[in-house]
Amino acid sequence: MTALRIVLQVLLVATSLLLVLFVLLHKGKGGGLSDMFGGGISSSAGSSGVAERNLNRITVGVSLLWALTVVLLGLIARVS
Repeated sequence: MTALRIVLQVLLVATSLLLVLFVLLHKGKGGGLSDMFGGGISSSAGSSGVAERNLNRITVGVSLLWALTVVLLGLIARVS
């Protein structure tokens, strides 16, 4: 059980960092953190519609993996 717990904890840290990165990569709607990282410079410099859609899909997939990892860690903690 401890090896599985360690693997899940590493996966939780990795998916958490990826989620933060992917959320910050999304195109901003004006104001906020996206402007701080250069998102408000010009609208033509933003990502295309296909890239934005792919980023949305990746973000949703990583968030589902993150949620599954949290649930599994909770179940393991409850059983132990």
